[in-house]
Amino acid sequence: MSEACSTVVLGVDGGGTKTIAVLSDLQGRVLGYGRAGNCDIYNNPYAVDEVVRAVEQACALAGIETDRIANAVFSLAGADWPEDFAYWQAALQQRRLGHDIKVINDAVGVLNSDLPEGNAVVVVCGTGAAIGSRNLNGDTWHSSFWQLTQGGGELSENVLRAVYRSALAIAPPTSLTMPVLEHHAAASVEDLLHMFTSRERERQPRRASLVPILFQEAERGDPAAFEIISQHGRALGDFAIAAARKVDIADKDFHLLLAGGVFRNPSMIMRTSLLDRMRQYTNAFTVFDSRSEPIKGAVMAALRLQSCNASLEVSTMLDSTFPPICFFESA
Repeated sequence: MSEACSTVVLGVDGGGTKTIAVLSDLQGRVLGYGRAGNCDIYNNPYAVDEVVRAVEQACALAGIETDRIANAVFSLAGADWPEDFAYWQAALQQRRLGHDIKVINDAVGVLNSDLPEGNAVVVVCGTGAAIGSRNLNGDTWHSSFWQLTQGGGELSENVLRAVYRSALAIAPPTSLTMPVLEHHAAASVEDLLHMFTSRERERQPRRASLVPILFQEAERGDPAAFEIISQHGRALGDFAIAAARKVDIADKDFHLLLAGGVFRNPSMIMRTSLLDRMRQYTNAFTVFDSRSEPIKGAVMAALRLQSCNASLEVSTMLDSTFPPICFFESA
């Protein structure tokens, strides 16, 4: 058996909603994949167990043991400070999830996906948000706790605030109210507020679940919905420019990748507000839309760690052998 077929690499992408693990050979052929829950160490004490569960599923599907994994790259939300990387490195080595293990922040991981080499900024907007940047020298920066604009979770919180303010006549009526009440099976806005704040509530509603309603009502012309999205886009644009400055590419040509579930919505409101904000500072960027799930960046990084030429053919093979899109979707 050739080295390209016998060597196995692992990529893991993990965040506050889900953890995805993918095993690949050196040709980019996916051998197995697994999925688990929230692996953010800042809000889940069992985060490491979730990563292990996803990797074990992938190994079971591939029919291999974890000791077959040569290189492994873990692209993780919550890998922010030096002590976070040390924690993950020790935990993953203890569980022997790869002979050569590298932990990176999830924003940096996405920089390895769907972008040409060179200067780049990536804006990821999913349940949370993350921004990463790199320059030609390979220097990188990620937004980490500098990031004050937090994706679909924050957008959903702002939807609720708009509904509450409208109910109190502090703000004008909003068409967000009825679909939000229907979504949460609430009889009234007060019932909705009680649902989210009661100390006896049975479960916490999913953080980003109101984003489709928000975009729907914004496209229908609701001023409150439109402003929530536009303001979020402008804020992301500010952080994207800051990220470019951090690696000294703000005055140079660079690639801009827009990734994450929020950007997959067909509405152009957020995209337009983000780009318009960035163009107040520079026009020297080329926009790329992510064609892939974030996990691709982790697998590509693992292939490069193996000194594999992560060519267009390898990238195309990954795309064609990844699991179906429904595997990645959040419930």
